[in-house]
Amino acid sequence: MAYIPPQLRTVNVTRYVTPLREGGSLPAIAEADDGFLYVLKFRGAGQGPKALIAELIGGEIARTLGFKMPELVFVNLDEAFGRTEADEEIQDLLKFSVGLNLALHYLQGAITFDPTVTFVEPKLASQIVWLDALLTNVDRTARNTNMLMWHKELWLIDHGAALYFHHSMDNWEEQSLRPFVQIKDHVLLRKAEFLDEVDAEFKAILTPEVINTIVSIVPDEWLTDRSFETEDDQRQVYAQFLNKRLSNSNIFVTEAKNARSQLI
Repeated sequence: MAYIPPQLRTVNVTRYVTPLREGGSLPAIAEADDGFLYVLKFRGAGQGPKALIAELIGGEIARTLGFKMPELVFVNLDEAFGRTEADEEIQDLLKFSVGLNLALHYLQGAITFDPTVTFVEPKLASQIVWLDALLTNVDRTARNTNMLMWHKELWLIDHGAALYFHHSMDNWEEQSLRPFVQIKDHVLLRKAEFLDEVDAEFKAILTPEVINTIVSIVPDEWLTDRSFETEDDQRQVYAQFLNKRLSNSNIFVTEAKNARSQLI
C-alpha cells in the first residue's frame, strides 16, 4: 500500500459548544466553519503546545499504520471567543489559546471502550500495544482507555500524553532507548500475543521518510522550546527520537513481552 502523506485541513471555530470536563486539559466540543463538530484541544492548556505536538504526531502515525482515528484538523481560534465566556477558567483558556490549535472530528454517539464488554482480537491488541510502546503513551490504561466504540469498530483517540521525552529533551537519545516500563499497565497487554509479528510489519511501514514527513507538518508556532536555534532543529529531534526508537524496537518489544508474561 502506497504511503499517502498527511494533509490536514484548517478550520475556524464558529461556536464553543461545551467543555469536556473529564479531560485534565479541559478540551471542548466546538463547531467549525465547515459545519462539523470537533473535540478541540487547546494550546493554552496545562501542557501547552507540546500536548498538541504529541497528539498530532501520535495520531498521524496511528493513521499511517491503519488504525481508525478521527480526522485531525488544525483549528484557528479568534481572540473574540474569550470575551463573552462567563466561566473564568474557560475564559482564560480561550485567551491563551488564540491562534492555531488542534481538534479531532467528534464521533457523535461513540461510547467509551470497555474491556469487559468488547472483545479485541489478539492481533489488533498487539498492534495497539506496539504503537503505544513506540510512542511512550502512558494513557491507555483500564482507568482511561482512550479508545471509543463507534459503529461497532474500535477507534483510537487522545495521544497528547505520548512522547513525554519532549518535556526534557536534553537527553533525548538516551530516552529513545528506554524500554517503556509503563506498558505493564496497558489495558490490552494481556491479549497482545503477536508483538514480534507486528514489530516486523509496522517497522516496514514506518520508514525514516514516513516519520520525517509526519514530523514536518508540526506548525512552527507550536515549536516553542528556546533551547533550539530553529523550529526545524526541534522537529529534527522528534524525527531522530522516533527513528532511533524504531531502529531499536527490540528494546520496547521485549519489555512488553516480559510484562505480558507476568499477566498470563
